[in-house]
Amino acid sequence: MIRVVIADDEPLIRAGIRMILTSAEDINVVAEAGNGREAVESALAHRADVVLLDIQMPVLDGLSALPELRRAVPGARPLILTTFGEPENVLGALRGGGAGFLLKDSAPEELIRAVRAAASGDAYLSPAATRHVIDSLGSGERDDRARRARDRLADLVPREREVLELLGEGLSNAEIGVRLRMSEATVKSYVSRILAKLGCANRVQAALLARDAGLGTR
Repeated sequence: MIRVVIADDEPLIRAGIRMILTSAEDINVVAEAGNGREAVESALAHRADVVLLDIQMPVLDGLSALPELRRAVPGARPLILTTFGEPENVLGALRGGGAGFLLKDSAPEELIRAVRAAASGDAYLSPAATRHVIDSLGSGERDDRARRARDRLADLVPREREVLELLGEGLSNAEIGVRLRMSEATVKSYVSRILAKLGCANRVQAALLARDAGLGTR
């Protein structure tokens, strides 16, 4: 079972998320939290696999909870769940170690898919949220980010670019393997090499870089 902690300061939001997640046979909501401090404490107490973190919360917000969560429960995978009012905060959260992000108005099956991806060590990038981030940037900033991203991708061989593109689409290793007709172990090896070449700490950072470069946006 995937042990999940839901952290949001709105009880109705937590109740809705719980109802969606408990409809999946492999997911168990072990605790709810009304702020980031409670989220860290609950994740530690229940040995959570995945922690859903809202950004705007009292006492300790989701962004500030990320480093504390990593220190207290290194094995827990934080997923950012947001209404997307401040895209730069979401980018900061992902670059700070979040396992992915999605919007609060996402379809129920997308939420379940994101939790499963995070629990398995994959990243989940909501296509809608990613587009929102990109659209929030000015054209000059987008062009500059795209140029820098393409420069960093220059050393990748064609197969690595294909794998990275699918990372940018939010696919798991297993899904990438099916798409490219490769074993999951081979995909994992490619991902490791891509992270090393790009100097990315995790899959989320690599996926964001792919999106900046224009990969995975079809």
